Amino acid sequence: MITPANLRTKEEIVSVLDPLVREWFFTKFKEFSLPQLYGVLPIHERKNILISAPTGGTKTLTAFLSILNYLVSLARKRELEDKVYCVYVSPLKALNNDILVNLKQPLDEIRGVARKKEVKMQNIRVAVRTGDTAVEEKARMLKCPPHILITTPESLAIVLSTKKFVEKLSAVEYVIIDEIHALANNKRGVHLSLSIERLENLSKIVPVRIGLSATIAPIEEIVKYLVGYTIEIKKGGPIWKENDCLVADVNFVKKMDLKVLSPIDDFIETTAKEMQQGLYGLLDELIQEHKTTLIFTNTRSATERVINHLKEMFPRKYEALEETIGAHHSSLSKALRFRIEQRLREGKLKCVVTSTSLELGIDIGFVELVVLLGSPKSVARALQRTGRAGHKLHEISKGRIVVLDRDDLVECSVMLKEAIEKKIDRIQIPKNCLDVLAQQIYGMAIQRKWNVEELFLTVKKSYCYNSLSKEDFLSVLSYLAGEYAGLESQSIYGKIWYDTKTGELGKRGKLARMIYMTNIGTIPEESFVNVVIAAPYERKNEKIGKIDEAFLERLKKGDVFVLGGSKYEFLYSRGMNVYVNASVYRPPTIPSWASEMLPLSFDLALAIQRFRRLLGEMFESGKSEKDIKSFIDSYLYLDKKGVDAIYNYFYEQYHYTKKIPGESRLLIERWGEENGKHYCIFHSLYGRRVNDALARAIAYIVAQHGRRDVEIGISDNGFFLASHFPMQAEKALSLLAEKPEALREILKESIERTEVFKRRFRHCATRALMILRSYKGKSKTVGKQQMKSDFLLGAIKKISNEFPILREAKREILEDLMDIENAMLVLEWIKNKKLKVEIICTETPSPFSFNLVTQGIIDLLKMENKIEFLKRMHQAVLDRIGKKS
Repeated sequence: MITPANLRTKEEIVSVLDPLVREWFFTKFKEFSLPQLYGVLPIHERKNILISAPTGGTKTLTAFLSILNYLVSLARKRELEDKVYCVYVSPLKALNNDILVNLKQPLDEIRGVARKKEVKMQNIRVAVRTGDTAVEEKARMLKCPPHILITTPESLAIVLSTKKFVEKLSAVEYVIIDEIHALANNKRGVHLSLSIERLENLSKIVPVRIGLSATIAPIEEIVKYLVGYTIEIKKGGPIWKENDCLVADVNFVKKMDLKVLSPIDDFIETTAKEMQQGLYGLLDELIQEHKTTLIFTNTRSATERVINHLKEMFPRKYEALEETIGAHHSSLSKALRFRIEQRLREGKLKCVVTSTSLELGIDIGFVELVVLLGSPKSVARALQRTGRAGHKLHEISKGRIVVLDRDDLVECSVMLKEAIEKKIDRIQIPKNCLDVLAQQIYGMAIQRKWNVEELFLTVKKSYCYNSLSKEDFLSVLSYLAGEYAGLESQSIYGKIWYDTKTGELGKRGKLARMIYMTNIGTIPEESFVNVVIAAPYERKNEKIGKIDEAFLERLKKGDVFVLGGSKYEFLYSRGMNVYVNASVYRPPTIPSWASEMLPLSFDLALAIQRFRRLLGEMFESGKSEKDIKSFIDSYLYLDKKGVDAIYNYFYEQYHYTKKIPGESRLLIERWGEENGKHYCIFHSLYGRRVNDALARAIAYIVAQHGRRDVEIGISDNGFFLASHFPMQAEKALSLLAEKPEALREILKESIERTEVFKRRFRHCATRALMILRSYKGKSKTVGKQQMKSDFLLGAIKKISNEFPILREAKREILEDLMDIENAMLVLEWIKNKKLKVEIICTETPSPFSFNLVTQGIIDLLKMENKIEFLKRMHQAVLDRIGKKS
């Protein structure tokens, strides 16, 4: 049962604190923070709790204060045992090192208070155990175990399968999961949820579960993820009950100063030079006005580009002061990242530009301003990023979102409204991931022999597996036990023994523990793929460059992309080589940055759709310009320039098409290019994940009926299908809307021979330990892993289409990469007439579709030409509606 935590008094908390802890606390802090007033006593009372508070909201100290208090009281009585009392798990190694420092300092200070008072106490030990921990340090932990173990999800799973150290976890009393919002929505979090159930199964004491989270929704789901389920065995079978948990949701506390800015007055009537000068001039102004500025971009390449442009345009400020500006992203070495973090903490950096690597809560010291270059695509991410400014609880989070086009302006303005009004987009927690399950069952079998029923019930205690069917569970056991005939020819042997008569299972082979520990984890290895010419013949086998695997995932046969300024048609891939036709005259269909972009959250998309509908209704009812601008001004948090830009954007769309797509209207726009290509543009602003599912399904139906492939273009704001032949796209949509539940099977068929399926199968097969990244000290390259995966995929398809890892690869694509549930919801809305489908024909793409139809072409155009291209389309619209530019 989920219960809001009660606000407790200072006196109540003080009454339970050990005198040493009490004296230490009040020499450091004047008062308890709000999260502490909610969270300290429930942890002392051994109640599960989720603490959700803004960045810098003292969550970590709230979680540890009662635990430190308990350990100090034991240490004074000399009752501390050689065991782990508390396991702290976070997704970041850097954050773990921060926590180590932030725990050792208070413990040293408490020992200082004890010495001053001549109180003798045992030493409270804290240690970090991650992949970077030295062998000697691990050996030391076995002899002298830490009372507080700080670790990562992967290292916890390894520790649970060790021979000896696992004994030190037999009576863990507290488990803290930090940055739970960054774990719960991916397979790493699914893996961790099973590790926590394994830990509880191992422990003689039911540990208190403490979750720490930044702004997140839905709270109820996160709570279920944190605490899982309890089982009661009754005559009629097992009864599952949600574990009790308190929630301290203190997200309303921190003050924010957030604004949307644009460096230019007009998004269309501007030159590339004016846009670049405006952007970097604005950034320079913001950097100079503040002591420390943190700039977030959405891609690693943009991070480097911003640094370089600042140095080029303002050489005296940034080249001369190279040591005061730096980049931080995941492609940089650990040493470089650590140096930037250290200099930021010491206040020696004026500006740091980052992609996503500084979103989570590592201590980076005082940041006065956070700048977001473009939309972060979700309200929660916007709050997490801007929360890095004014990191302490009572400081103001100051954030500026810089936009460079009209779609971004609308998106960021609505996002800002949602953030200020605390409407947080919901995360989705993956369920029943069979590859992760296979890996964890193998680890459990290495730990000890299991009764199959006990194992099944332990797995189902995890929220991520509570709906797991017995059939799926047994299919994973069959794979692990080597029961699928034909896999041995691919060197896939049984990893466990499973006796169906006794209902017991255990590990098989002497190397089981070594294989498990060197191949554990859920994060797939990514690499670059060589692009090789297959045609024309005179250039055959010429290597022309590399693309990343995430980009390859988006390609299908016949797609045209740009590399090094030239166009290439994708033909097929073999291992880590992509084969292309260099003699191609069609325009590009896939933008080069497609793989790097964050997807728009579905909830934020719906909020933008709602705004579109409201504005559309005002135009349709003949409201005056003054009334509409007044509404925009009151509805959004914008300056006059922003209000005017949004009004003009919607004015042009309405007067050109007489229709504004939105919450209750799905607009399909038919447009024909001069070269005879037909476009069907779907104004479906539901985010790229939903649009990916809808576009692939509609294109598949169209291609099946017309016997011809169609081009697809996808963005957050919609998608298009294109062909040189007429398409029945509207009919395909209506067929899907008649039976929304059929979408899953159609998508499974449509992805069967795609690159995304080949790559995702490799990821799942590696997680399930079908493909070993490392064996007997030798590592297998990503290329060799992919070659192995391709052979394996062919063999499995001959054996069974119901093979669990094959099904998991499809589930991952449909549910995690795409968003099939919300795509089906959109189809239900069409079926139930909640969403009306309307069709228009245009001579020039309508203003709302400019960015979508140009996304492939712009790779061939310089920035100047892209702007000129948009200007020409814009002018054609203005001429049509009789408006002056």
